[in-house]
Amino acid sequence: MSERYAVYYAPRADEGLAVAAGQWLGISPEGGRLRRQPLLSGFTPERLAEITADPRMYGFHGTLKAPIVLVEDATERDFVDAVGRFASSLQPVTVPSMTLAEIGSFLALVPAERCTALQDLADRCVVEFDEFRRPADEAELARRRASGLSPRQDALLLRWGYPHVLEEWRFHLTLSGRIEDAAERAAVLAILRKRFSGFVDRPLQVRDLCVFRQGAPGRPFTVLARFRLGGGRLVSTEVWRAS
Repeated sequence: MSERYAVYYAPRADEGLAVAAGQWLGISPEGGRLRRQPLLSGFTPERLAEITADPRMYGFHGTLKAPIVLVEDATERDFVDAVGRFASSLQPVTVPSMTLAEIGSFLALVPAERCTALQDLADRCVVEFDEFRRPADEAELARRRASGLSPRQDALLLRWGYPHVLEEWRFHLTLSGRIEDAAERAAVLAILRKRFSGFVDRPLQVRDLCVFRQGAPGRPFTVLARFRLGGGRLVSTEVWRAS
């Protein structure tokens, strides 16, 4: 099986944040439609495409359950139905304020302060959907460990298939890949401060749980199904094959 599935937060396609992110990254996760990226002073189109390649692949999102391959006895429909039932039992979450931040060498929108309700939502997603996760093989474990993990992160990787969960998790909406040059990273951050000024120092409404799907390695993740927190499926731009 080559498909991978994840549970993410993503703004709805008609929300201003989704529009701004789609223009910046050059793609919308609602159907994977490509867009023309902006022309920026000091950056060639090729360099901007490189800087945004990773978040373009994964789609603009905040991770709640990191990408998994389904266990053999679970179907796509089983997983999507489980996410829908779970979403109906929850309530929307309001993050009081968002800010732009450097996380290591990449840039992202993050909560200005820890949001307990959002942490609880992510923790519950990690646990709730783990029965669908095929355990990581040795190659996957080695790939994760190559980045350098603490003993606690390694234990989380072995138990949950991902090292940055529970107390090691930090909600972020990624806007760049790794930018190792500090001056270039500062220049990109300055651009982002202007382009995303309308979403900084303002609340973020987390209203939905989304199932994202990657059809094959190297292909972008796209929205497969979207559910309102508190109940109700929203129409997705991708026709769910099991409907």
